Amino acid sequence: MDNKVTGWDYFSLGMLAFAGLGLEALYAYVLEPMIYGGAMQDWSTSQTIIHWIITCISWGTVSYWLIFASKKKYQFNLFETSDKMTKWQWASVIFCVVIALVASYIDWKGSKVIREFQSKGLLLFVFQYIYYAFETVLFMLIIIFTQKAFEVWYKRKNIPYGGIICGITWGFAHAFTKGSIWIGLEGIVLGFLLGVTYLLVNRDIKKTYIVLFIMFAL
Repeated sequence: MDNKVTGWDYFSLGMLAFAGLGLEALYAYVLEPMIYGGAMQDWSTSQTIIHWIITCISWGTVSYWLIFASKKKYQFNLFETSDKMTKWQWASVIFCVVIALVASYIDWKGSKVIREFQSKGLLLFVFQYIYYAFETVLFMLIIIFTQKAFEVWYKRKNIPYGGIICGITWGFAHAFTKGSIWIGLEGIVLGFLLGVTYLLVNRDIKKTYIVLFIMFAL
């Protein structure tokens, strides 16, 4: 079965993960404004929470299907155990995390977590971070599947292809939705760092998720 699987098969899964993220744009900019009669920034607390709940359910469904399909159809089990990490790998991961957190601190002019809590209050803050948890899964899947695709194509496993693709897709998406080229560039750099981190933790999906969430959400 393995020799019938092509790089395009894995790349398609990665793009489906990206499309899954794009479902939120459909909800936020097309469907919900028609229902609520206003743009996202004018929504009430309950409307914002409903948006996040619907988005998380959609993202969770897409993520489950992609993980299931990769194992069932392509025998690519994302939860396979990885090799033990060396000290230099741990040090490199910590370095990547520090870079991401410092960049976040500069961008938010303080701690992102504190700023989010101050601006949203407890209820919205809790749902915001549940939303981040689901978002992390999908951009992690973009990295994993596109990394696998390029490795099938080019037979090299030490280049963060997944991070490059995640950075490009995520960066352009954020530049479009946020209306800022600078935010798009930040997304490109962060996506690349996330892809590097995936390789540094030896493709361990559990470690990858935890570290990526810290780098993205904190």
